[in-house]
Amino acid sequence: MNMTLSHLIALLPLVIVCVTVIVVMLGIAWRRHHFVSATITTVGLNLALLSLLAVLPLAPIRVTPILLIDHYALLYMALMLIAALAATTLAHAYLEGFDDQKEEYYLLLGCSVLGGMTLVASDHLLSLFFGLELLSVPLYGMAAYAYRTRPSLESGIKYMVLSAAASAFLLFGMALLYAESGSLSFSALGASLYGDSAHQSWLSMGIGMMVIAMAFKLSLVPFHLWTADVYEGAPAPVSAFLATVSKVAVFALLMRLFMTAPVTGLASLHVVVSIIAFLSMLVGNLMALRQDNIKRLLGYSSIAHLGYLLTVVVASDDMALLTTGVYLITYVATTLATFGVVALISSPWRGSDVASLKYYRGLFWRRPYLAAVMTVMMLSLAGIPMTAGFIGKFYVIATGVEAGLWWLVAGVIIGSALGLYYYLRVMVMLYLHDDDPGGEQRYDAANDWVQRAGGIMVILLALAVLALGIYPQPMLQLVDAATMAVG
Repeated sequence: MNMTLSHLIALLPLVIVCVTVIVVMLGIAWRRHHFVSATITTVGLNLALLSLLAVLPLAPIRVTPILLIDHYALLYMALMLIAALAATTLAHAYLEGFDDQKEEYYLLLGCSVLGGMTLVASDHLLSLFFGLELLSVPLYGMAAYAYRTRPSLESGIKYMVLSAAASAFLLFGMALLYAESGSLSFSALGASLYGDSAHQSWLSMGIGMMVIAMAFKLSLVPFHLWTADVYEGAPAPVSAFLATVSKVAVFALLMRLFMTAPVTGLASLHVVVSIIAFLSMLVGNLMALRQDNIKRLLGYSSIAHLGYLLTVVVASDDMALLTTGVYLITYVATTLATFGVVALISSPWRGSDVASLKYYRGLFWRRPYLAAVMTVMMLSLAGIPMTAGFIGKFYVIATGVEAGLWWLVAGVIIGSALGLYYYLRVMVMLYLHDDDPGGEQRYDAANDWVQRAGGIMVILLALAVLALGIYPQPMLQLVDAATMAVG
């Protein structure tokens, strides 16, 4: 196809992120400077975010046969860029005291963001694979960035090995679908064969393998065993990035696949996804009950939350896309602020992150604003009214009720009841008397200038969570406008 000025403008956000990565790389080659690398990354991500406004009037527009830049893609690109900016802010404060090379972190982060942006604009299996690998491969290095500590190195290796296995499933599934349908496009995928009983088994196997690969990336049961170890071992800003940008990109792609590919209408596939959703809700919450490490607790909590959201995939009705957008926005804001508190308490680099719940005992008496932020985030994750988390869970339950998925709705309610216990447990720890005010793993120098930007960011996120919980209408209108044309 011929590239026009409109196509180039549509690609502008991806081009800006790509240029940012190259500039950071050249800066590292010329002269290492942590502040300069972080600033270039921040400026580049902000420019990419602003460039989405220039693309908006052109959407939807097909750029090459494998990329579709529509309002749906632009919504999730914006969400990922905002999350990446937050992760960059946290990383600058976190890595300031790190006694090793710091600048490559921003290089890896930019590449991963580029992969995520490609993924949400994909409506073709080729761009799906390229985007997913570009998203995932830098994450191996980011998870193992503090390689001198055993947990970080272990998390990077585990994620790399298991992710490679998931990629093998993905490629095998894509090969089976192509062999039967002769097409890699979502819209054409299996359209000519759907309903033909002679091909049902191969189509089911192919799409099933792809779902397995994406279930691993989303850490859904029974493909979840890596999650807690990787969340615990990775540096806190990386855990924040992994829990937000990575999950948003893969889930947005999964929803586009289920809403546009005829082959995903197989009844057996929806039964399997329903079982995965229910098990994720149950196992995620039950495992979180036993955790004394806040990063592991959040890892298992994320499994449960993605299980709730998978109810929407099973429904695949008119409310599905709206609910997905609302839930992901509220989940990203809440998760970023939660990991932000962990990162700010753990900075500058002093060995392993401050993740054991005993170190959060009495946080209110040392860092009251961080305790306040953590309190709001725990309430939001629990789905308490007047917080953004309540709006997300309300829409998930409404979607399940509308689709008649009563057992999954019951799973959401039971899981939320279980989650309330361990979220309240964290909250109570924040306000108890501090038995060990001189704990050597703590970092309480709240006036360090490198901490201020991160502190302001988590406070703004907490205010956003409250604002979206009290007045969600602007968010609902934005998501509805972005998703109404998909499917």
